[in-house]
Amino acid sequence: MRNQRQTKIGRRGLLKTSAALLGGALLGGRAEANPEPRIQNVNTNSSPSKLRITDLRVATVKKPGPSPCTIIRVDTNQGVYGLGEVRDGASQTYALFLKSRILGENPLNVTFLFEKIKQFGGDARQAGGVVAIEEALWDIAGKVYSVPIYQMLGGKFRDKMRIYADTEESKDIKVYAQRMKARKEEMGITWLKMDLGINMVEDTPGTVTRPSGLSRWESTQLRHPFVATEVTDKGIEMLCAYVAAIREAVGMEIPLSMDHLGHIGVNSAIRLGKAYERYNLSWIEDVIPWQYTDLLKHITNESPTPTLTGEDIYLKENFIKLCENHAVSKIHPDISTSGGILETHKIGNAAMEYGVPMAMHYAGLPIGAYASVHCAAATENFLACENHALDVPWWQDLVEGVEKPIINKGFIAVPDKPGLGITLNDEAVKAHLAPGSGFFEPTPQWDKEHSWDRLWSMAPRGAGKIA
Repeated sequence: MRNQRQTKIGRRGLLKTSAALLGGALLGGRAEANPEPRIQNVNTNSSPSKLRITDLRVATVKKPGPSPCTIIRVDTNQGVYGLGEVRDGASQTYALFLKSRILGENPLNVTFLFEKIKQFGGDARQAGGVVAIEEALWDIAGKVYSVPIYQMLGGKFRDKMRIYADTEESKDIKVYAQRMKARKEEMGITWLKMDLGINMVEDTPGTVTRPSGLSRWESTQLRHPFVATEVTDKGIEMLCAYVAAIREAVGMEIPLSMDHLGHIGVNSAIRLGKAYERYNLSWIEDVIPWQYTDLLKHITNESPTPTLTGEDIYLKENFIKLCENHAVSKIHPDISTSGGILETHKIGNAAMEYGVPMAMHYAGLPIGAYASVHCAAATENFLACENHALDVPWWQDLVEGVEKPIINKGFIAVPDKPGLGITLNDEAVKAHLAPGSGFFEPTPQWDKEHSWDRLWSMAPRGAGKIA
């Protein structure tokens, strides 16, 4: 009876409260003096509707992987700031020239601001500035509303994100196999990846067929089908010897992926895919440029080894095209290229509808790594995320407020703190700045950058007026 009475009182109280709120709304809001609605768990140090972006500053850290990475900080008028990362190899200018387009805006309008600036991104490194800002906006929103980013994406499917380990190659088969084995046994990594291209065997006569006298541009920048390079049976046998030695060292149980096959033709990619079948690889990556949907589909259909691509693709539309055509077995967006946290989450959801799993690429600092963590936590068809920093001792020192070691037995724990869930270790960042970089110095020179950004034509002022 007592519980029933309490329930009735609770329901009666709720009805009274609802009626009071409704009455207040009908009477112009007199029931609540505060013009801003109460939002549970809101950061009481901020007033969301009055929040405005006041600054964007940068600090570039020397390379933890292939190239330097830039941390951006978006400041607001209420002391709440957000962090983002411009991916390795991308200029900090990609972010700085967007500063004038976000100053004075409410950072909580994440989608609005993304739509405003996304035209300035592009495939590969060209998306760096757009994505860094998008990440910083989500960081601010999480801090203001006191929730982790994954919660704003609909909650999480997992409490930790699996990483897979890129491993420095060696032409010495035994050395390479030992490095892979150490990743598994000494670091506890649960998913491995190896780089194995024709560069590993091409010094041996009879392994690679290609025209002599290729320029550097032809051999490194020209797209694969136009380089006229094919691997021979002898070359394939030598490459298989590497894979066999590594499988012998790490076992068949652990997933093993492969990247950087070389600028080879479609037929060579198919032949390698068939030769690697016995080693049960999780995928062969970027066999040819992603733009050739029909050729990728042909390789995928002919190769018993799964194919994967996506680290250079910007925005969801091209991922959807690959998925709906089943041109690859799996996709592989890099959050710093694909469009940021929400766009990558949308990519995963779209791929899920076509039955395509999603791995993630990442080769930067902990800021972007944790952006990937939040996205991965909230995306159902996620497999594993790349990490290039396993051999960089200072990598995890750059941030604080999270479990350490950050990479623990092959996983990164999903933080439950607001926003990205991290803060910078200022002294560690300063200790590893790239030559010539300041530490979040003022950037007033970028406050007035402007152009006519509209993407469609319009009549000039005064046109169409009736005399």
